[in-house]
Amino acid sequence: MRDSREPIERFLLMTTSQSVIPIALPATGEEEWHAVREPILRGWLTQGPKVAAFEQAFATRHQVSHALATTSCTTALHLALVALGIGPGDEVIVPAFTWVATANVVLYCGATPVFADVDPVTFTIDVADALARVTARTRAVIPVHLFGACADVEALRAGLPKDVILIEDAACAAGASYKGHPAGGLGDMAAFSFHPRKSITTGEGGMLTTNRADAAETANRLRNHGASLSEEQRHLGAKPYLLPDFNLLGFNYRMTDVQAAIGLVQLAKLDRFITERAHWAAWYGERLACLPWLRLPAVLEGHAWQAYVTSVDPKSAPLPRDVLMDRLQQQGIATRPGTHAVHKLGYYRTRFGLKPEDFPNAHACDVNTMALPLHNRMSAEDYERVVSSLCAF
Repeated sequence: MRDSREPIERFLLMTTSQSVIPIALPATGEEEWHAVREPILRGWLTQGPKVAAFEQAFATRHQVSHALATTSCTTALHLALVALGIGPGDEVIVPAFTWVATANVVLYCGATPVFADVDPVTFTIDVADALARVTARTRAVIPVHLFGACADVEALRAGLPKDVILIEDAACAAGASYKGHPAGGLGDMAAFSFHPRKSITTGEGGMLTTNRADAAETANRLRNHGASLSEEQRHLGAKPYLLPDFNLLGFNYRMTDVQAAIGLVQLAKLDRFITERAHWAAWYGERLACLPWLRLPAVLEGHAWQAYVTSVDPKSAPLPRDVLMDRLQQQGIATRPGTHAVHKLGYYRTRFGLKPEDFPNAHACDVNTMALPLHNRMSAEDYERVVSSLCAF
């Protein structure tokens, strides 16, 4: 008998085990499947009209003047630093508890990352510690809106010298807000991620946002090899056979129209995704409050819940964090550390002579945090299974 299900549905059923609850799973389906048909059939696969439409829609949703699609959040952060003139001799303050890319991009520019500790409750940069590390060489600070909760950018801005640049690492923060203002326009520039572990996805991909026209213009040229006009402008212009001028040393950081077609569909679902995640985050909070050894994440205004990250109390937990994660994995429930303490990673330890105790809160987050499954493909039964397994310990 012929299977009447759509090809995408059959594929997802084949590749998604019903016995395993993944830590994250992109909420993609038929709409995304059909969205890629137009650029494929049209033949415009690289950066083009779909990218332009995605950029405009993203800028509108996040209330910023400019949005530039890129190959990843990492390349968006790199573009931001280069466009704003960060280079050798400069220092850039970054939180010690974040994904390694936040620090890596500083080194890509020849600048020096200066780590600051984090708030153990919100996991975002410790403002007082960051401000204490400002020197005459400090050119920028990159606060990370970790797990969908915005850093305290107002306190940072108030304490920083006026010439210090503020770049939001909003990799986890699509749709998040701070005091009623969307992430992406809280500093000089911001970078978002569309990796499959994020709330919305294009596979790989990122977005650079800003309200600064000068920075947007420079970044736009830099992402296209430094060309004086984009491929779309050239091909649709009167003389497409003439190559543009190149007055900047640029990069190839362009998103494809295939990715942008998926992004447009995903962006239209963002607010629903955020609402659903907020509901289940609150449900986790109610059901897990009875476990004294598990500290639940802070609930902040404007939280977009990219991940639900708890902390295991090493003094009172029934088992060490890593053993708990292993037992849950054996039961088909995926967990992960929240992220890592960058100052403890081999490259940074060796290059800068750093020790775990240099940033005690980041170190504690590194060894004690445990992210639970939270995504828009989970069922009520999945959430119940996660809670039941934790309570059984």
